[in-house]
Amino acid sequence: MIVAELEIHHSRPIAPTRRIALGISHLPVDPAPGAGGLLLAGIVARHARNVEGDLREDLVWLIEDLAAGRRIPQPRVRHRFQTDRVGLSQSTHRLRSMDGELIFEFDDESGRPVQQILGALYAAGRLAPEFRGDVFDAIRNAIVWPGEVDDRFISEVMGGRAPTAAALMAWNDPTAWALEVFGFDIDEREVSKRNVQKRFRTLLRDAHPDHGHDADDAAQRIADLTEARRILLATA
Repeated sequence: MIVAELEIHHSRPIAPTRRIALGISHLPVDPAPGAGGLLLAGIVARHARNVEGDLREDLVWLIEDLAAGRRIPQPRVRHRFQTDRVGLSQSTHRLRSMDGELIFEFDDESGRPVQQILGALYAAGRLAPEFRGDVFDAIRNAIVWPGEVDDRFISEVMGGRAPTAAALMAWNDPTAWALEVFGFDIDEREVSKRNVQKRFRTLLRDAHPDHGHDADDAAQRIADLTEARRILLATA
C-alpha cells in the first residue's frame, strides 16, 4: 500500500536549461510531519551526499526561505521552478507499507540528485503553514544524515519508533492507533474511561504468556496496550 507519493518533473541532464516542476503528490502531513514529511525527508537524505559542495549551501538557504514562506525568486540553485511539465522527465518516489514494514521506493533512473532534492523542498514549501515547520525540521535533519536511508533513518525521523506501519500510525495519529490496538471502531473517537479500562484488562489477560503467547510478542503487545490506554484515557 502506498502511504505517500511524489512526482518530480525535471529537465534531462543533457538539456541546455535546468527546470523543475511537480506532478501528482500524496503527502499526508496531518498531524505533521506524517508519512508525507517522512517521504520528503527520505528523498533529501537519499540524494544530499551526491550534491556538489557549492550547491549544498544554496540548498540550506533555500530550506530556510521555504520554511519561512518567503517568495522564491527564480531561478534558484541553478534551476527554475515552474508549473509547466512539457518536455520534462519524471521521477516518482514512494513510501510503501509492505507486510507491516515501511519501505522507500526511490526513482533514481533519471534526474540529478539536486533536482530530486529541489522537488522535495518545493513540495514541502507548498504545505500549509501549520504543517510546514515540522516537515522542514525533518528535512533539516535529513540533509546532514550520514548513513543509508534505511530503517534506522525512518526510526530517527519518527522519534525512535520502530520503522513499521503500526508505528507510523501511532506517530501520525496516536488516537487512531490506540483505537485500533484496543479493537474499537476507528471512527469511535469518544470512548468512555470505563470501557477503556474494561477492554484493557481483557486484552492484557489475553496477551499474557500463560495464554499461549510468545514471551517476546507478549511483552510488545503489553507495551502497546499500556501506551494505547494512556492515549485513550487522556482523550476520554
